[in-house]
Amino acid sequence: MTFIRVKGINKSFAEKQILNDISFDIKANDRIGLVGYNGCGKTTLANILFGKIKQDTGTIEMVHGSIRMGYLLQSIDYTVNDFQQVFSSVEDPDLLTHSSQLGLGKIYEWEDERLNHLSGGEKLKLSLAKVWSSKPDMLILDEPTNHLDFKGLQWLVEQIKAFIGPILIISHDRSFLDQSVNQIFEIEEGKLQAFSGNYSAYREEKKRQRAILEHQYTVQQRYKERIEGQMVQLRQWSDKAHRESTNQGSPSEKRQMGFKEYHRKKAKKMDVQIRSKMKRLEMELDKNKIDKPKEEVKVRFQFDASGKRGKRLIEAIHLSKSFNERTIFSDCNFYIKHGERMGIIGDNGAGKTTWIKMLLGQESVTEGDLWKSESLKIAYLSQDVHDLIDDLTVIEALNLTLREDIFRARTILANLGLSEKKIAQKIKQLSLGERIRVKLTDILMKEYDVLILDEPTNHLDLPSREQLEDTLSEFTGTILVVSHDAYFLERLCDRLLVFKDEKIIRVETGLKEYNQNKYQIKDKTKESADEKLMIINNRITAILGELSLLTPGDEKYHQLDLEFKELIDQKKLLLN
Repeated sequence: MTFIRVKGINKSFAEKQILNDISFDIKANDRIGLVGYNGCGKTTLANILFGKIKQDTGTIEMVHGSIRMGYLLQSIDYTVNDFQQVFSSVEDPDLLTHSSQLGLGKIYEWEDERLNHLSGGEKLKLSLAKVWSSKPDMLILDEPTNHLDFKGLQWLVEQIKAFIGPILIISHDRSFLDQSVNQIFEIEEGKLQAFSGNYSAYREEKKRQRAILEHQYTVQQRYKERIEGQMVQLRQWSDKAHRESTNQGSPSEKRQMGFKEYHRKKAKKMDVQIRSKMKRLEMELDKNKIDKPKEEVKVRFQFDASGKRGKRLIEAIHLSKSFNERTIFSDCNFYIKHGERMGIIGDNGAGKTTWIKMLLGQESVTEGDLWKSESLKIAYLSQDVHDLIDDLTVIEALNLTLREDIFRARTILANLGLSEKKIAQKIKQLSLGERIRVKLTDILMKEYDVLILDEPTNHLDLPSREQLEDTLSEFTGTILVVSHDAYFLERLCDRLLVFKDEKIIRVETGLKEYNQNKYQIKDKTKESADEKLMIINNRITAILGELSLLTPGDEKYHQLDLEFKELIDQKKLLLN
């Protein structure tokens, strides 16, 4: 059943056309992943569907009347006031249920002080709970996994599977798209192309299509070269014939004028034939012309670490942090060495961003000590893309004045995919992904020993994510990454700092092995319970056998009866 029918949508901003003749249908059970490079128009299309902005031309038809849409915005300037509406609805049982399932307990008890210290993930979870509790007919989710922990991700995947109605998801999270969508809409150069299957299937189909285009283009170029070679030969022959026919020559040669006149007419006739053949060939080439396949964007990052440091760069000794009566973590002991790549994981609100702020000197230590090398140079890419001043141009925001610095910055920005036109624009005119590139450029302009990346792949398109992985794998310094992008962490980090149960624990494995070990522990616990249950059942069978041979008045009967009751109680505990 078709929910929405979109026909011929066009949208421009100033002189730039963002969407060009976009048409598609959205059906009842569609799970659509909307992908494309930053700035290609994904959020613009979502806003048009939601009715937040108006298309220039084209129609959007709600086939069965009005549709109640739930829209998770890509970015909100979060303040305490942003969540007043959420907290005015805390008596909504669905809101409380979804919040609890996402790991946000007792939100009805939260006060302004608690709201002032919400992490990005907690803010996102509140927004998700609000969207889901509104009981929409259709969902539009713009970057729903940014800042979301693994527990929240699993909840979101399960809710998407259970939702009755279509869902449009804008995301650059490859693992999430593979789990949650059944088709991909790609926007490229203003056009929309639909693909069946999840993200991995889409990438395979794109590779197949590209290989076909490259082959067809190669065949066309060979054909064109052959025809052009033939034309060159025909022109050379015609030119020679013309020269010979107009040559006056000696008296004896003049006697051959009749012969030359014959050749002159023949050459003229051949010119007509050549021009006719060239025209036909040019028309054929234009009609069946295959443009050279566009090269995929290659984003180049360059990092380096200056100098060499001691083995231990950072060390926590009995480290604790609290806000009023709320303990974030306590009595933590761990270290980080030069050159290590640490993934920082944990539920939203467990203290990951707070610890980073402590490391940067932006938050105080409650108890214990957080030591770092005095000569340490730390680069920090925060998850907040709104700390750039809106009314400055890109170069002004980077605070560069020297000509060589400006030239280098322009080169880096171009490598990151920002055109000269974009560089000249104000920050407020840039997409979130483009703002991330500006912040990355600021880091690239300097030399650092430690890179702290707080959700570095948020708002980055897929080619940029993959290139960032390649480049960071070559960085010789220390990397600390807060991320919920499983692909990114598994590829980059071979050690973890795990924030769990008010503790920070150093783990000497990557994410995949850490998760496998957790499951193995669970399985061993289950095996242990099964073994205990089997022992209890065997003992119960033996007691029943003995009781059948005794009378209720026997002393042993009483002892066995008590043991039987205790075993029954133990069995109930294991089964619950």
